[in-house]
Amino acid sequence: MINKITKATLIIVSFLIIFSTNSVTAQNNTTKKPKNIIFLIGDGMGTAQVYSALVAKKDKLNMARCKYVGFHKTYSANKFITDSAAGATAFSTGQKTNNGYLAIDTNKMFLPTILEMACNKGLSTGLVVTCAVTHATPAAFIAHVDNRDNYEEIAKWFLKTDITVFLGGGRNHFEKRKDSLNLSDSLRARNYQVVYKPSEMSRITSGKIAGLFYPEHPPKMADGRGDLLGQETAEAIRILSQNKKGFFMMIEGSQIDWGGHNNDADYIVKETVDFDDVVGQVLDFAEKDGNTLVVITADHETGGFAITGGDIKNGTVEGKFSLKDHTAVMVPVFAFGPGAEEFIGIMQNTDIFFKFKSLLFGN
Repeated sequence: MINKITKATLIIVSFLIIFSTNSVTAQNNTTKKPKNIIFLIGDGMGTAQVYSALVAKKDKLNMARCKYVGFHKTYSANKFITDSAAGATAFSTGQKTNNGYLAIDTNKMFLPTILEMACNKGLSTGLVVTCAVTHATPAAFIAHVDNRDNYEEIAKWFLKTDITVFLGGGRNHFEKRKDSLNLSDSLRARNYQVVYKPSEMSRITSGKIAGLFYPEHPPKMADGRGDLLGQETAEAIRILSQNKKGFFMMIEGSQIDWGGHNNDADYIVKETVDFDDVVGQVLDFAEKDGNTLVVITADHETGGFAITGGDIKNGTVEGKFSLKDHTAVMVPVFAFGPGAEEFIGIMQNTDIFFKFKSLLFGN
């Protein structure tokens, strides 16, 4: 009789363990699939740049809210030290390519991007930057060219992909062109609402938006750019989140890189603080939404920036530089939300694309 009871108990316990394990697995599989992905790139932002913002913000860094942290290897297909074009192409397509190439492989063959895939799946998409929208990093998500400096050719690609929202500078590349075409008129013919002032975005309640706020690049923070990136981000999220299928969005803090090229520590600090403020804005949205994965990283480090002094209490930073160009060091990856656990450890820059693809589309 005791053996029968023991045997029955074991069967019940085994069933409960199997059921419980399956339930946990199912729950984990559910929570790993975000509806939305917001990808933030601090161009040229290495660990020293991140720490400089932490010090300047007196240890109140928004990136520190992310509990899943890793690093990625930045080298390109043909150079130990990548440029932004090849670095962003690795993110957007999952393949390393030559410096200067955008969303094409080393043989100049077309590579589909994660943004184009999202468009094809019916998701809304967006690019939000503090440079020209035709600059290397945003261009790698939408253009397929072998010269990152061919801005007028890059601008044409915004007519070939059904991106929902793109906001930044670069108006001249659409309207004051060598071929005399007015691509803004072409955008309007494709139902884009083309706006020239950030304040004009708030009157738009739905649909597609092309925000071309400056002839070339927006000014740096020190020259009065203000909260442009935050405004762009808020308006883009408002429009993109109307799509029940979800959205993919890339936000770039573009000018952290330029501070590194200039060997200007103050420039770096102000731009990284601005970027981190937008990180906080995005994390607040993701926390409330519950279905949004946020990933924050850089394409490379710029300047060989070293923090040589400072004071967290006073928010002061002192720095020196080893060169005026990019370096080859690994850069940090921060993740928050469903699927964030996929972004820990040391990875290739191309891995980020495949993780996004798997989480959004299941393959």
